[in-house]
Amino acid sequence: MKQFFHYYIQTFKNIAANSSILTTLILSVFMYSFFYPTAYQAQQAQALPIVIVDEEQSAMTSAIIGRVSNSPNVKIKAVTANFLEAEQMVQRQQADGILLLPDNLSNSIRHGEVGGVGLYLSAANFLKTKQIGLGLATSIENALAEQAEKFGNISHFSPALSIHQIPLFNTLSGYGSYIFPAVAPLIIHQTIVLGLCMLLAGYREQYQWKPTAAEFWAIFAAILTIGCLGCFYLFGFTFWLYDYPRGGNFMGMLIAVPIFIGCIIGLAMLLSSFLDMPERAGHLIVFTSIPLFLLSGTAWPHAAMPLWMQWLGNFLPSTQGIQMFIQLNQMGVPTSIVVPKLIYLSAFAGVCLCWSYYRLKLKPN
Repeated sequence: MKQFFHYYIQTFKNIAANSSILTTLILSVFMYSFFYPTAYQAQQAQALPIVIVDEEQSAMTSAIIGRVSNSPNVKIKAVTANFLEAEQMVQRQQADGILLLPDNLSNSIRHGEVGGVGLYLSAANFLKTKQIGLGLATSIENALAEQAEKFGNISHFSPALSIHQIPLFNTLSGYGSYIFPAVAPLIIHQTIVLGLCMLLAGYREQYQWKPTAAEFWAIFAAILTIGCLGCFYLFGFTFWLYDYPRGGNFMGMLIAVPIFIGCIIGLAMLLSSFLDMPERAGHLIVFTSIPLFLLSGTAWPHAAMPLWMQWLGNFLPSTQGIQMFIQLNQMGVPTSIVVPKLIYLSAFAGVCLCWSYYRLKLKPN
């Protein structure tokens, strides 16, 4: 036990003595905790430019334009009667959408027909498309409802029933509240993999490092301490500071964090046994960060991926961790629901730790 605590303290000293490892394992978590959320602090894209094509130029179309101009989601870049001109503005990326008010709009409303309002959106950015669509749909619906009331005695026109969206977990429907809780476990994952691989590869490069059982588990415990504190900092302070959904299942999160961190440490130890120098660890991060996020099912749902990519994504501990912490922190599911993920991560950790101990102790070269 005395040896264990000696190596436990020595690991922290070695981390502090190496500025690259210190920055990667500890300081980068603090930097990312402010860098990522600040970029998405607005939560929703606002004042997105659109062009309105007003072919009729009537009181009704003026009312619709007035309603649209009050929407915070869009900003009217220009009002024109030429659709071709509006289309060219979208092609030049001066606007992200076109609202077409046809010349027969008023007559259509009077006769109880579909008004024929056209909405053309650039699909280059789905987030912008969503926000423009929401802003225009609400404005047009309200304006048409007001105008239809004037012709109530002569028309049977009735706007479609309103659809009220009530978010269950992301109550602000904000992009930051959606993306950062998914990125946070991946930040911890990548900083541990990079930092621990650099540390152990450095040991192996400097001398014939063959860890004893006490040293192996002391390093494991030291990185486990750092990783758990990093998770608690992100899931606690950062989520509170930026008012992200949090605290859904606090006790479940406390149970899941050390299991997830232990799994990542085992993976990092195993990967480090294949590295001949600390710099090789950077190569792992360069080509894995984006694929790990994409395969997590956050940017694009697993159900829409090819079957082999679904299997690959579910095999990765990063995917299991991201989905598990979203369930616990944001959705507040009972711990029993994430037990399969906890068992998988524990088994993955056990395999990686046994394999890495064998390679580092018996095959140090």
